Amino acid sequence: MKRAAAILLLIIFLFNWFGYRLLSDYLQHRADTQLETQLDQHQYNEASLIEIRIPLNMPYQNISSGFERYDGEIEYNGIHYKYVQRKVANGELVLLCVPNESRMKLQNARNEFFKLVNDLQQSSKNNNSTPAGSIKNPITEYWQQENNWQLEALATQLHAYSGYALVIPSTPLISAPAQPPEC
Repeated sequence: MKRAAAILLLIIFLFNWFGYRLLSDYLQHRADTQLETQLDQHQYNEASLIEIRIPLNMPYQNISSGFERYDGEIEYNGIHYKYVQRKVANGELVLLCVPNESRMKLQNARNEFFKLVNDLQQSSKNNNSTPAGSIKNPITEYWQQENNWQLEALATQLHAYSGYALVIPSTPLISAPAQPPEC
């Protein structure tokens, strides 16, 4: 009985350590795969597409007349977008994107779960006041250190510089061009 309880507690401990990350990664991968299949089958709202234009400075660009299906993703201002189509026109790369709402929901759920598990809840009260009995973390406090470095050893060394007159000859080695020898 004790062995079964120890194994159960170990499984719970390991799930709290790694399991929820693996589970959320699996759910996120599955949602991304479902979204890609919907995009491949053109099952998306045309009105929700967002256009991104990126200037291209490339010679010999392949200018495309219409849009083609393209896979990729970008995050902008905390919102994940999935590329749907692209084309090159007038020296610009034009990308049509759709917001990836399922990924945002899963990522928000992951962050909220992480906050709950690690007891990182923010109080809505004034954050400047510290509760009674709390101790400030000395690691996060500012520690001022004065560095009184002295470079006297470098200042006392004598530097010997060689003049350019010693390196560069005053007259050229060959005074006049000569005719090359005949072989």
